[in-house]
Amino acid sequence: MLIFDADDTLWENNVVFERVIDEFLDWMTLPGLDRAGVRAVLDGIEAANAVTLGYGSKVFLHSLGECVARLRGRAATDEETARISGWAAAFDRDHVELILGVAETLAELARRHDLLLLTKGDTEEQRRKVANSALAGYFRGVHIVAEKNTATYEELTRSYDLEPSSAWMIGNSPKSDILPARSAGLNAVFIPHDHTWVLEHDELDATDEKVLRLSAFGELLRHF
Repeated sequence: MLIFDADDTLWENNVVFERVIDEFLDWMTLPGLDRAGVRAVLDGIEAANAVTLGYGSKVFLHSLGECVARLRGRAATDEETARISGWAAAFDRDHVELILGVAETLAELARRHDLLLLTKGDTEEQRRKVANSALAGYFRGVHIVAEKNTATYEELTRSYDLEPSSAWMIGNSPKSDILPARSAGLNAVFIPHDHTWVLEHDELDATDEKVLRLSAFGELLRHF
């Protein structure tokens, strides 16, 4: 069984957030507070809100508003709130940009193996992206969860009566895809993405022989 992450593994995602953040940093930079300082405040707010509110563009926009309030020392004005709300359009798209090689690689892998999709975030938002990707037909099951931790992978293997050591989790996030999958006994394939969200970064064990490291999605065909 091959289990795939979605955002920034199958299609571009975080680059959209980063474009908005670039505009936000330009707006919020103040005398005595450079872009790095603003970003550090925002990262801290996002980390806290991910625990209590989850993931997705709505939580992200909420975090921007909270960041404005913290940096300004007051509640965001109506004008500031409207400016933040305007960025919602960046995420309200009727298509996704597939990463190079994804469609043809999945088509071939689906002929050889059972495939699952495992993604976290806002259910409605993730369902829309899956539908717009036109990839759902390659997967035996599509699972949208609030968090991807060890318990998530253990539950998935139980649901499909899988032997963990014969399953592979494939993704770009050390924090959500690789480390918890390995903790649950699965093998993993790490395909780095240049724009992986900073909160998804973590250290991987370079000596772990159960983690296959690839540089491009299409390389999966050489191994599976």
